[in-house]
Amino acid sequence: MKLIVAYIRPFMADRVSDALRAARVHGVTIANCQGFGRISDDKSPRYVEEAAVLGFAAKTKIEIVCRNDDADGIVAAIREHAHTGHPGDGKIFVSDIGEAIDIRTGETGETVV
Repeated sequence: MKLIVAYIRPFMADRVSDALRAARVHGVTIANCQGFGRISDDKSPRYVEEAAVLGFAAKTKIEIVCRNDDADGIVAAIREHAHTGHPGDGKIFVSDIGEAIDIRTGETGETVV
């Protein structure tokens, strides 16, 4: 199993969630959050969003736990629908999940997902 965590621009959240629904992805958590990033192509930090200079920029966090076979397609859908081509589009992180447990039924493993 994989955990996919993406940080995207808030105005792209509807596009991404619509794409995930169309791809029949379920078990998606979407939350508004704040943060800041930087561009380091010239080795000196420059903040991506103007708001980050003063504090934090608004972001949307997406979390999905999925089967290994589904991860590449989900990542592709997020990347395609969150992409503007400008700095600050966000990041996607993919991690392994060691175990999953359904609280109600006690089931474990991929059947939970």
